[in-house]
Amino acid sequence: MTDRLFEADVRTVDVAAIIEQRRLGPFNYRLIILSLLITVFDGFDMLLISFTAPYMRDDLGLDTLMLGNVFSAGLLGMMLGGFVFSYLGDRIGRRPTVIGAAFAFGILTAATALAETYHQLLALRFLDGIAIGGMLPLAWALNIEFVPKRFRSTVVTVIMLGYTAGSTLAGPLTVWIAPSYGWEGVFLLGGVGTLACATLLLVWLPESPRFLVSKGMRPDLVVRLLKRLDPAIDVRPGDRFVLGDEPVGQYQRFRASQLFAGDLKFITPLLWLGYSASSLAIYFSASWAPIVLEAMDFPRNTAAVVASIGGLSGAALGLAVMRFTDRLGPLSIAIYAALAVPVLLMVGLTVAPMALFLPMVVLAAALIGGEHYGVLSIAGIFYPSAIRASGAGWATSVAKVGGVLGPLLGAQVLASGVPAERTYALLAVCPLVVGVCIVGIHLVIAARKRHPAPGIAAAPAIAP
Repeated sequence: MTDRLFEADVRTVDVAAIIEQRRLGPFNYRLIILSLLITVFDGFDMLLISFTAPYMRDDLGLDTLMLGNVFSAGLLGMMLGGFVFSYLGDRIGRRPTVIGAAFAFGILTAATALAETYHQLLALRFLDGIAIGGMLPLAWALNIEFVPKRFRSTVVTVIMLGYTAGSTLAGPLTVWIAPSYGWEGVFLLGGVGTLACATLLLVWLPESPRFLVSKGMRPDLVVRLLKRLDPAIDVRPGDRFVLGDEPVGQYQRFRASQLFAGDLKFITPLLWLGYSASSLAIYFSASWAPIVLEAMDFPRNTAAVVASIGGLSGAALGLAVMRFTDRLGPLSIAIYAALAVPVLLMVGLTVAPMALFLPMVVLAAALIGGEHYGVLSIAGIFYPSAIRASGAGWATSVAKVGGVLGPLLGAQVLASGVPAERTYALLAVCPLVVGVCIVGIHLVIAARKRHPAPGIAAAPAIAP
């Protein structure tokens, strides 16, 4: 009799509904700042190889093909890291996996300063890439699961500003530090800064309540997390926690086939293809832009500044599109792809006057960057909480195929003797592919809205 009375007092709490009905508060902003900070070092540690490459080439005697291999080794590591760390994130939780990845790439970035040969550099960049590759999908998943759907693309885009800030700072800081302390000093700075940030994550980073509920884990911790989100939320340890916007009990163990269930059988391949094309363009540009401009007789400092301005401009365009993506869906991203194709052709074929060449290069980089931000902002939003890290991580890892090919393709083109500016014309095919994929995803989503699948009926956030 007592047991039946106790069961009657158990309330059902829909954690998804609680989060969906909230506005962003101080807790969300603290989490976003923490995530943004670690992505600053994620971007800095990954992209500084592009700006230190000329110094490494002179110091270690590297040729163009060796540099291409070093660039691609880091990206290959990122591809593998995305699979490994996203699996761990969906298995043991977002918090421990993010913290582990942060400490790992901090140590490995600092250790890169000790490389004395080409093979040592190659191995360290590969290992560093594994740790770096696990960071972004997990940061996206964690933040997505703390905010309403109407803010998800926006929050991911804001977090990615940290990555752009870090990659943008890599150029000026390299120019400032490397002449006095060598390229090794730049890697030491990145490694030490990352370890300091990882320590902050260890102290303050929360776990995702949606993840815990989806796995049926730690209801006591779910209560504490929801109270941190808003002390006024009426939840108790004896409550039964559910996610009313997701199927129940289908994702206790991750299987790759889950990424292709229902409409995902169309969305996932389109996302992977578009993300890969976007990554090819962004890493091709990021890895070789300074060297391409040097090959065209622009000063080294000018090449670094132009690349940095292009990165910042891409971030600005990413910010400009994020609210449209949340309100109107992915189709808003396609506008950048449509604009990037003619701009890249004009730069690569030198159709524009030479006086406009550098501004056009910046515009091309900005459009590529803005488009990439848009693709990143939707990479994790289509997947259920229990497999969200794997969905975003697999998309990121598969996209690294394009990222790996980008530097290698650049190395082959430049080594072949083709005029350096023609590399921009080759890039035009990438935004074309991205645009087609985004339109395809939009059509799938539009069809879903016209013919919605049966789901869980709407219910109050807390029910007796």
